Amino acid sequence: VQLQASGGGLVQPGGSLRLSCVASGFTLDDYAVGWFRQAPGREREGVLCVDNGGGSTYYGHSVKDRFTISRDNDAKTVYLSMTSLKPEDTAVYYCGRRKIFDYCARYGAVKEEYEYWGQGTQVTVSS
Repeated sequence: VQLQASGGGLVQPGGSLRLSCVASGFTLDDYAVGWFRQAPGREREGVLCVDNGGGSTYYGHSVKDRFTISRDNDAKTVYLSMTSLKPEDTAVYYCGRRKIFDYCARYGAVKEEYEYWGQGTQVTVSS
């Protein structure tokens, strides 16, 4: 099982980025996938999660209306689209896979509920 996160970078405030999480070694269709982020000196926190059926759950009010999550099971990829980025969005972003048939609304913001993690991709929002 592998998750490969990519798409991070340096962006100015107000800019946009799309992160990708490519899955391999398992059938993505059967699993919910979440995006978390970890800023320096802080705990890893849940951002968004998408169920195997495509429904999404937000875990942070600060990202609602700015971030969206989507999935393309044929491409084995989950995306995190981020707009109107703010300096406080600066963090390493990780994608994680839940246990089979677990759904986002059930402890989806708890990082211990995820079985596998990608390596993380750095997002820096700065002028």
